[in-house]
Amino acid sequence: MNDRNSFEDLNLSDEVKRAIKDMGFEEATPIQLNSIPSILKGKDVIGQAQTGTGKTAAFGIPILEKVNPKDKFLQALVLCPTRELAIQVSEEINKLGKYVSEVKTLPIYGGQSIERQIKALKKGVQIVIGTPGRIIDHMKRKTLRLENLKMVVLDEADEMLNMGFREDIETILKDTSEERQTILFSATMPQEILEIAQIYQKDPKLIKVVRKKLTVPSIEQYYLEVKQSNKFEILTRLIDIYNPKLALVFCNTKKKVDEIVDLLKGRGYFADGLHGDMKQRQRDQVMERFRNGNVDILVATDVAARGIDVNDVDIVFNYDVPQDEEYYVHRIGRTGRAGRSGKAFTFVVGREIYKLKDIQRYTNTKIKLQKVPTFQDVAEVKISMFLEEVKNIIEKNSIGKEREILDKLLQEDYTAIDIAVALLKIIMKNGEKKEAIDEDFGSNKKGIESGMVRFFINVGKNQKIRPKDIVGAIAGETGVPGNLIGAIDIYEKFSFVEVPKEYAKKVLQGMKKSRIKGKSVNIEKAKRRE
Repeated sequence: MNDRNSFEDLNLSDEVKRAIKDMGFEEATPIQLNSIPSILKGKDVIGQAQTGTGKTAAFGIPILEKVNPKDKFLQALVLCPTRELAIQVSEEINKLGKYVSEVKTLPIYGGQSIERQIKALKKGVQIVIGTPGRIIDHMKRKTLRLENLKMVVLDEADEMLNMGFREDIETILKDTSEERQTILFSATMPQEILEIAQIYQKDPKLIKVVRKKLTVPSIEQYYLEVKQSNKFEILTRLIDIYNPKLALVFCNTKKKVDEIVDLLKGRGYFADGLHGDMKQRQRDQVMERFRNGNVDILVATDVAARGIDVNDVDIVFNYDVPQDEEYYVHRIGRTGRAGRSGKAFTFVVGREIYKLKDIQRYTNTKIKLQKVPTFQDVAEVKISMFLEEVKNIIEKNSIGKEREILDKLLQEDYTAIDIAVALLKIIMKNGEKKEAIDEDFGSNKKGIESGMVRFFINVGKNQKIRPKDIVGAIAGETGVPGNLIGAIDIYEKFSFVEVPKEYAKKVLQGMKKSRIKGKSVNIEKAKRRE
């Protein structure tokens, strides 16, 4: 992580820094680095930045730092063009203010019960985020008083002017104290914006984030509308359908990276993680395993992914929609390299569809809607892959001994079609059994990884053991870094785990008298599997 981009340099309270850490932000964006210090000093600011640059935190953090929790009157007002943006901004400020006690935030917009809003305002609110029309409605009813306002933020000011809100904005600003601080964020700087700045701001500091127009024409881009709870299941279906040689999965937080790696390992995929909390040596080891194919699914945050330089990545999965549009371009640019074709899939939950539209505008590209794959889709793809394999064997004419066996059946008056159908039925039945095992227990798809030793442990699903319990016990008892532990298979009464050969002796000795989830365990080298 680059220290120059650290939130540590911005002189923030411990409460806000703790919330930033919870949200998984690994570094401050350019608009945040340049805006926050000036706003904290009380200066008026004009920030030229598009959606997706982290501008909400650029004004949300200083608002939380400057609001006095002891004063129960309105101190900061954020004006937004749409109800969707007002809700989004309110949610983010709430997350940033998670540990700032006694500060109340309220979104106010049309379409919501005004009585409920009035009731909330009477209880005392320090920060209001709202649309101009509904704010004026409250001003007329005298349920919203602006005379003690310390700060006004105009978010997406150009969009508000395009929607005809200039008169409303001026009505609101005229009703506030001249001592207030005025912050203005806008993607473009038309004449009307400059006029408002000239009339209502005092010697504003202009902060401009210049962004390159980036396009990625050679990559097939898709999005899937999913529920948060279904994301992982859909990820595994897509991996099974496309069977990538190497895949990248991007998450917005370090915590999510660790969680997805655990889940993937639990299902038998060869996965590993990369994020900002890892030491350089650990990162190098993970990257080496990814390059040589010992790890075929790498889960990473945007900051950690900067060191990834691999040409053979087939697919990029955006498990989370990126916070910044430029991150989207950097993410998907990891595939389709060296003249190869690549695919990118983005999982979209609820209102994130608006973020995706911004990304499409920014990248000047079409991201197509893809239907969520069903179990049937996975099965059909597997059959078609199997039939492709059959064709290859026939074309290579590598069917000598097997032909003799089938000739005997043909002599018994069975047709070649009957024999083929019966064999296909057996294979499909076996496949279904394996699917059931995969779903229930997470069987290992590829056998023991090169350079790894497989251990048997006498606890499993009956003892409510999860992959992270095994990883935690081995890492805690033996000092083996958790990210070096390989595939984990958990069955009803026992489990298997793979560790690098160089740590095998250490694991065997260190785990002899250990406990997992309070249960004594017996660990031994697994017998060779057929």
